[in-house]
Amino acid sequence: MSARKRLIVGLGNPGSQYDWTPHNLGFMAIDALAERHSIRVTRPESKALVGLGTIAGQDVILVKPQTFMNLSGGSVRPLLEKYEADAAEMIVVSDDVALPWGMLRIRERGSAGGHNGLKSIIGSLGSNEFIRVRLGCKPEHPLGDMADFVLAPIRKPDRDAALQMVGEAADAVELILSGGVQKAMGQVNRRAEADEESSEQ
Repeated sequence: MSARKRLIVGLGNPGSQYDWTPHNLGFMAIDALAERHSIRVTRPESKALVGLGTIAGQDVILVKPQTFMNLSGGSVRPLLEKYEADAAEMIVVSDDVALPWGMLRIRERGSAGGHNGLKSIIGSLGSNEFIRVRLGCKPEHPLGDMADFVLAPIRKPDRDAALQMVGEAADAVELILSGGVQKAMGQVNRRAEADEESSEQ
């Protein structure tokens, strides 16, 4: 077991007007983890709200950057340095408009895929070597302005599905912490691929 602390970062925008928007699914996943493990994510540090606790026997820092999405890296990098945490062991939870609604994917590394929060973190770290849990929120119909979509409230009929996906994202983080990222990818991504295949048939 590593004695080092691991950062678990949920991406979103501060302010109650953003609470139920697709762009705040990362914040919602952090809230779910915090509730399960009795961690209070209330301490202001490095332009973020943080909470220290233990999940799956590992010391973790749950993080909700308060910089607004496009500047998330300016909060994440100082926290990594302060806690001497390994960026490659960090888990970032974010929405993903390229994935169908409700689908989860885990990646060990990769590009920002057009996500401004991930882009900011990659830019601040100078590296894309960190784990990400991506929550699918692809709109049903093609949209001209995706920014309007991710910042608009999730429709009330879709909120139960959003909460279920957020719970599954919290499960995915626990899987990564308890069994490693490869094992978690094997379980979560295989299930996502099976769901995708059944929806295409």
